[in-house]
Amino acid sequence: MSSTHLALHDPEGLLESELPLDRGTHERLATAVLGWTGETGLQPADLHQIALQLTGAARAVAADVRRTADQLPADHAARAHADVVLDEASRCLSAAPDGTARCAQGRARLIRALYERLDRLTEAAAPRPAKTL
Repeated sequence: MSSTHLALHDPEGLLESELPLDRGTHERLATAVLGWTGETGLQPADLHQIALQLTGAARAVAADVRRTADQLPADHAARAHADVVLDEASRCLSAAPDGTARCAQGRARLIRALYERLDRLTEAAAPRPAKTL
């Protein structure tokens, strides 16, 4: 039996860093999932697929957070906050996604937290205009 999967060796994450995130799609999916109340009417297999989609998005955003944080000095407060968010993301993503709405909503909340941290890091890393006298 042959595999249809191809494993790429990319220890520096160069391939991943070249692919832009589809932030709008991630945010819309997270918003939709977080809007669920009560019974979703979805089958466990569908919920599992949504959780998988959100997991992949969260991993991609977490990688962007790490790359952006690494551009800041080691003692920068924004970098320390990013480390906390990334540690929490790592804990959350270490558990395999399941076919529950609770799991999908947890991944959606994680994506929101990661994008918020990415925005703050981007602001912190942006060069400040020089003040004129």
